[in-house]
Amino acid sequence: MKAYKDRSKEELLTLKNELEAEYKKFQELGLKLDMSRGKPSAEQLDISMGMMDVLNSSTDLKCREGIDCRNYGVIDGIQEAKELLADLIEVPADKIIIYGNSSLNVMYDTVARSMTHGVMGSTPWCKLDKVKFLCPVPGYDRHFAITEYFGIEMVNVPMTPEGPDMDMVEKLVSEDAAIKGIWCVPKYSNPQGITYSDETVRRFAGLKPAAEDFRIYWDNAYNVHHLYEDDQDNILEILSECEKAGNPDMVYKFSSTSKISFPGSGVAAISASYNNLKDIKKQMSIQTIGHDKLNQLRHVRYFRNLDGIKVHMMKHAAIMRPKFETVLDILETELSGLEIGSWLKPKGGYFISFDALDGCAKAIVAKAKEAGVVMTGAGATYPYGKDPHDSNIRIAPSFPPMEELLQATKLFVLCVKLVSVDKLLESK
Repeated sequence: MKAYKDRSKEELLTLKNELEAEYKKFQELGLKLDMSRGKPSAEQLDISMGMMDVLNSSTDLKCREGIDCRNYGVIDGIQEAKELLADLIEVPADKIIIYGNSSLNVMYDTVARSMTHGVMGSTPWCKLDKVKFLCPVPGYDRHFAITEYFGIEMVNVPMTPEGPDMDMVEKLVSEDAAIKGIWCVPKYSNPQGITYSDETVRRFAGLKPAAEDFRIYWDNAYNVHHLYEDDQDNILEILSECEKAGNPDMVYKFSSTSKISFPGSGVAAISASYNNLKDIKKQMSIQTIGHDKLNQLRHVRYFRNLDGIKVHMMKHAAIMRPKFETVLDILETELSGLEIGSWLKPKGGYFISFDALDGCAKAIVAKAKEAGVVMTGAGATYPYGKDPHDSNIRIAPSFPPMEELLQATKLFVLCVKLVSVDKLLESK
């Protein structure tokens, strides 16, 4: 296929007329499709329904240690839930705290606690002139929303195929004591699906931050969210690498079962050093008398162990894989060789990252919306919603049924073509 940039003005104008006629047909369909967020589909939620039958009014609701899970107490989670989540994220069970249903909530609490009370005795961030966070981009919009909410200055760090640009991370962290953290989705990153290389993880563990209260916010959201049983990414375990590097307190590792069991009713956790956990428990003892132990018990009795989770995740993969492959096949068939967009082929996670020509992302998303397909807002994958190139678009294939996904993706590539033609005609 001849690249759009190599076509004459006359060729582009003819193409534009053809594409606009095709676009009008889509508008006439009256579509109302939503690809805006990475929500599991109803089909995925259905595979966890057996969890609803694990506990009932005649069930023994005592955990292994004999504690009645209906009552108050056990602030950091029942032991068997600790063991299950610890196995899931490859940490010792004594270095984990079990929370409620949302890891995002735990991350928010962690930033809020640092703002008001500091980190392990350091000055509360609210008393400092300036607080900064490093943000690998493109990245997760809800991470950026937390730091923006607290007035923390966010600094973009470009992603590479190996993870964040570590030359830049090392330099900034070592020179600026105002930098207190970095957001990371280290495995099947949101939105690119990149897994950090061994070298990247080791360089993170070996950071020499100017700030004693600097922390790596390691969001382990997609640790077992593989698309293929025989082709999976692996990643070094950050907590143990930090210990080896002499930085045991430098990382908070977050996880949950939100996209394993039920997104609104999962079990979340934080893993960290003993010193960090002691600091966190001070706040927790004021904040709560304990999280939902019945839900913890439900998860443990349903999954039993890590092998149970892995079997369950292959059921998710069987639903997700065809959707990802459908989107990628359409992108390849319709756009390959045109030089108006690029994309990555992830082995897991929930998103496909698409990069349009500079200055085109907002127009593409708006064009799709005009024809009835809502996508993640252009710019959402950057702090403050500002993509400096206006090029990145996050595609979320999980939620729509396959028929709707096909329609939405075909409309998306049509919008990419139309907007790209308009952009190129501006320079002709």
